Amino acid sequence: MTTTKARIEARILPDSYALIKRAAELQGRTVTDFVTSVSLKFAQEVINEAEVMRLSVADQASFANALINPPPANAALKKAFARKKQIINDQL
Repeated sequence: MTTTKARIEARILPDSYALIKRAAELQGRTVTDFVTSVSLKFAQEVINEAEVMRLSVADQASFANALINPPPANAALKKAFARKKQIINDQL
């Protein structure tokens, strides 16, 4: 197990620091522990929001229906498939 740690520094306004310090005190934490835990939690939320698609029940049903009963290919889709086939054949 490695004990190496990275360091983050931030310059913030005194009022912001006082607010963070007060919040940390209310939770019985150090400012470092408070800032680290809040930052990690928010970072995970940002990543989840970017990577996870959430659909309403109606959207889920619509998506499933489109997979089960796909609409017929239109002209643009047929053209795209033909272009893909041409690109693949040109690479061979």
